[in-house]
Amino acid sequence: MLTVVCQSPGVLRAEVRPDPVPGPGEVLVRVKRVGVCGTDLHIFSGDQPYLEYPRVMGHELSGVVADAPADSLLMAGDPVFVMPYISCGQCVACRCGKTNCCVNIQVLGVHRDGAFSELLAVPQGFVHKAEGVSLDQAAMVEFLAIGAHAVRRGEVARGQRVLVVGTGPIGMAALIFSRLRGAHVTALDTRAERIAFCVESLGAEAGVAVGADDEAQLAELTAGEFYDVVFDATGNRQAMERGFRFVAHGGKYVLVSIVRDAISFADPEFHKREMTLLGSRNATMEDFQTVLAAMRAGSVPDRALNTHRLPLHNVPADFASLLDPAQRVIKAIVEC
Repeated sequence: MLTVVCQSPGVLRAEVRPDPVPGPGEVLVRVKRVGVCGTDLHIFSGDQPYLEYPRVMGHELSGVVADAPADSLLMAGDPVFVMPYISCGQCVACRCGKTNCCVNIQVLGVHRDGAFSELLAVPQGFVHKAEGVSLDQAAMVEFLAIGAHAVRRGEVARGQRVLVVGTGPIGMAALIFSRLRGAHVTALDTRAERIAFCVESLGAEAGVAVGADDEAQLAELTAGEFYDVVFDATGNRQAMERGFRFVAHGGKYVLVSIVRDAISFADPEFHKREMTLLGSRNATMEDFQTVLAAMRAGSVPDRALNTHRLPLHNVPADFASLLDPAQRVIKAIVEC
């Protein structure tokens, strides 16, 4: 089978490897689509904190069942999506239903080899039928579920003011699911074309460009009260620290992105607001189901989000171009 391996930062190689032999309780998936995530770009760039090289990237995937255990509800030919967070089911987080932050988590494409490959063996509990959605849509469920999970963590409610800082795909997902809960959403980013997309295609009520007067603009949009819920999806320490200033008194701040650094904030400002600070990691099956229901209802503009496509065999040559801002990539999908 063809497999693309990230040997080291900036180095991708195509290899022909033996087809995987599924172990007990594993499903063999013939990969059809793989979404390119910010995590993959960070792996390629060398700044993903939970990784050892070499690594086969790719965790946003859909495909068809090639082989399944005799006791499985899945059959050869079934279209499927994969929950890429392989959790242990036994640790303190799993026992509380928080499989997204399992102590022993193994994320496909990060802690173990992922889906930039024609075939992948996955424990059957993490392979699910893709019913009522296309293979393209099924490959986009995971990143949208991260946004849906963050929105659920933030308990976004109808009529609230929400600020999304950083409008990559995860930020856009938080925007989409905040709007579906009836919130009034503002997008804040450094890139004018991303802001315009959020307003014109995703329904953000306002967009503000990062700059000398951005805080004044955000204050004006909220009558000086700022935002009930702020999501940070920047992956930038300075932006994460600055975002505390945009949270209303009594509001919530949800950190969806991750950085290697320690972050700090002014305790008096945090305390006087009685602010709630939340981390948001990955997603659970509840969030996947939220996304699937929204897709089936036609509430997710997935075709607009999918701006680029490339075949698996072109990944070593073309992957670096996805990092070029001039390409205006939102979500690229690799076709296997």
